[in-house]
Amino acid sequence: MAITTNTLLNRLRHGRDFRRFMEENQGEFKRCSLSVYLNQLCDERHLKPSQVIHSAQIERTYGHQIFNGTRIPSRDKLIQLALGFGLTLEETQVLLKTARKSLLYAKIERDAACIFGISHGMSVMEVQDLLMSVNIPLLGEN
Repeated sequence: MAITTNTLLNRLRHGRDFRRFMEENQGEFKRCSLSVYLNQLCDERHLKPSQVIHSAQIERTYGHQIFNGTRIPSRDKLIQLALGFGLTLEETQVLLKTARKSLLYAKIERDAACIFGISHGMSVMEVQDLLMSVNIPLLGEN
């Protein structure tokens, strides 16, 4: 049975031997690559990568390279993919964590606009329009 992140953090903070900690908690670490995770999301949602890439408004070849693991996407491209998948905010944060990118943070204006868009089920174009309307750089311009 998986343990909570807080339990794992407490074990780490209070442990005396890091190697022992790693041995005892080996099964708790996520080792899923981004491409595997994206393809799992497609399977769970009964979507094809091409559908998500199209909805995310990412160039087709580049999008397929992200899905097959030959390209590492920017944080903005991951946000576009989250919008293309129709992910919740929590699912978007997991996607960003999986890709080792910074999470969306409500105290950053641009992130706040993305959070709003994700939370309200907006498309990539609707989020771009929202960003433009408040004079914030569009996705892909950072």
